[in-house]
Amino acid sequence: MIKNIVFDISNVLAPFRFKEFLAEKGFDAAMIKRIIKASVMTPYWTEYEKGKLTYDEVMNAFISVDPEIADELYKAYGECSGIMGKYDYTEGWIDALKGAGYKLYCITNFTPAGYEQCYDSISFIERFDGIVCSFKEGIAKPDPEIYKLLLSRYDLKAEECVFIDDTEENVLSAKKLGFAGIVFTGYEDAVAGLDELIGSR
Repeated sequence: MIKNIVFDISNVLAPFRFKEFLAEKGFDAAMIKRIIKASVMTPYWTEYEKGKLTYDEVMNAFISVDPEIADELYKAYGECSGIMGKYDYTEGWIDALKGAGYKLYCITNFTPAGYEQCYDSISFIERFDGIVCSFKEGIAKPDPEIYKLLLSRYDLKAEECVFIDDTEENVLSAKKLGFAGIVFTGYEDAVAGLDELIGSR
């Protein structure tokens, strides 16, 4: 029986609007591609999400990948409060699930700066029953340990949890531990998938 709904945040409950954010800072498509290649596509980004690197350390690491765009990288990552948006459905979805008696949890990969500067966009997490955030724990999805941490910290059983994430690899990692899983492709499909799972368990 499903008792607990475990969410990812980015692109499930709040849009990670990275390319749009960089475009709003004045970067053209070619530079956006270059910034992404030097930052979020590197292993340094994952280490930053795990809290293993400070802001200064990760910026130096990004610059080492493409020194010619040092100024652009600092402009891109100097202030990021607009990088997360809001979905119209999020608050209503939370209301409906809590009203139906489900406990809500979150496992999210977030950088320290992103979490702090974007908190207004994700303040709905204050309504959750528990949160596991990568940079605070030193581990990140899809590492099985982050799912195990959620289970142990909040005394949950995997077979009573469904995990919803937009990255298939993250969902598969949770399913290997006994979670039910939904790969998020859109709100309506996720609601339908959740209803089907709940009805079958």
